[in-house]
Amino acid sequence: MFAWISSGCSGFPHSLKTCGIGEMGEKMRKKNVESALLFLTGVVCLLIITNKNDSKEDDVNLKSKKTEEILHNQEDFSRTETLPPSTSYCQPNMSFYKLPEFSTLPDHIKDFLLYRHCKSFPMILDVPDKCGGAQNSADVFLLLVIKSSPENYDRREVLRKTWAEERLHKGVWIRRIFIIGTSSSGLGKRRMNRLLKLENNENKDILQWDFNDSFFNLTLKQILFLEWMDRRCPHARFLLNGDDDIFANTFNMIEYLQGQEDNDGSRHLFTGNIIQNVGPIRKRSSKYYIPVQIQESDIYPPYCGGGGFLLSGFTARTIYNMSHSVILLPIDDVYMGMCLKKAGIKPTSHFGVRTAGLRVPVGIVDKFDPCYYREILLVHRFLPHMIFVMWDEIQNPNLRCAKNNFKRTKEQGVFQREI
Repeated sequence: MFAWISSGCSGFPHSLKTCGIGEMGEKMRKKNVESALLFLTGVVCLLIITNKNDSKEDDVNLKSKKTEEILHNQEDFSRTETLPPSTSYCQPNMSFYKLPEFSTLPDHIKDFLLYRHCKSFPMILDVPDKCGGAQNSADVFLLLVIKSSPENYDRREVLRKTWAEERLHKGVWIRRIFIIGTSSSGLGKRRMNRLLKLENNENKDILQWDFNDSFFNLTLKQILFLEWMDRRCPHARFLLNGDDDIFANTFNMIEYLQGQEDNDGSRHLFTGNIIQNVGPIRKRSSKYYIPVQIQESDIYPPYCGGGGFLLSGFTARTIYNMSHSVILLPIDDVYMGMCLKKAGIKPTSHFGVRTAGLRVPVGIVDKFDPCYYREILLVHRFLPHMIFVMWDEIQNPNLRCAKNNFKRTKEQGVFQREI
């Protein structure tokens, strides 16, 4: 490309004298060489600059790609994350490590003791206007408070379409709320929270807090609900508090509650399947195991089985007030009894509340005969599909039951089959 720089004036290699070029020719040659070197330097610099630009462009493209990925991830996070900033989590009470034999206790017992004092957790999902605002909450005659777990979507859907459907019945309103914690962790927790958020957007019936939804946290769930009620629904007349696997006849409940003499929810009522003369289970393998480190006493106060019970708004507020001074016990129905005892009031028994199930003679009659369930208040342990079927059957206007086998008991508000 630059061969002419070393060539003579005729295009062949000769000495400067042969070409007849003098001192001026030699200066011209040096000038050409310098120009050529300058040109080469420029080309090299251009190549270096171009290469750097390409490198910078690749770097910019790489950074843009990373930024895009980050933004995409942030977008996904905003779509799936429903948790508020967790700045109010309580710290463990390390003094429990000094308790005798603390190290030998099961992990869930240790966790309960370490965080027993924690009664406030961030709220993830709320329905602030469920009762029409605190000032209008007396319009809610029966508030269905249903304890559920995040994954129990199928149960909640069935209840919404059956006995827990919000409706106006006999001139009074029935409203529904599910109370839930969180489950799993990491991505699983986010996905489940996303499901609950979508579910709540559609149904407006979920209260969720950021605590682990476990058996030993059922009491915490109850207290968090009562705190919510105190703010959002303080004047609700009556409540059904129950699990999401019960079959309830809310029409019978309305009839029973409207039949209460001189009690519009402003007086004490707490009724269900009463349990008494029992105490903590000390067997470690039991689901209900309560060691002496949690409760030293060997006797529980009378209480109603936690599968489901009815109470007045007055009693719900009383239990909440007592909970400020009654130390937590993980068995939630027992804890309710402890709060009642603290307040100097008692639970009562109702024949129509069957948290231990109906005792129907197997082989003699069908244990799912709708005539049994049409006259009760609630029965515990029902599968979702059976709730759906049973609700339809007891609403059947053509259902015929042997009325002569029933007798009306005014104080119970249900029919009782004679044996």
